[in-house]
Amino acid sequence: MLFKKNIGLGKTKFNLIIFLFLIAPLFAYSEQNLEGSYTSIKILDKISSKNILVKLKNGQAKKHKDLLIKSMKCKNSEFDDNPEITAYIQVSDLTKKDKDDVFVFNGWMFSSSPSINPFDHPVYDIWLVSCY
Repeated sequence: MLFKKNIGLGKTKFNLIIFLFLIAPLFAYSEQNLEGSYTSIKILDKISSKNILVKLKNGQAKKHKDLLIKSMKCKNSEFDDNPEITAYIQVSDLTKKDKDDVFVFNGWMFSSSPSINPFDHPVYDIWLVSCY
């Protein structure tokens, strides 16, 4: 009597292992890709009516005229049909000498709804543009 090896079961296990090793990193990459390391904001000077695009590395402060701007974290939305960009931004006014008021703005900013948590400054206006 001849014994047959169950080669079909071995191939199935091997294919499953290969599938898991090839597909699992793609899911992990898509989750990591949502959070960016750079934030782009647009700053409008209300007096001169000029705007400038500023690229901020998350965690580092950048000086723009009288403002010191720091982006702590930014994240892209999970859905492609309704893109939403959120960023945690801190803005200090360097002209103020009052030590009680540390930040002019300190909170989350949303690209689709800037009026939810507005940046209120007499000279400048800030909009969130992108996260990458």
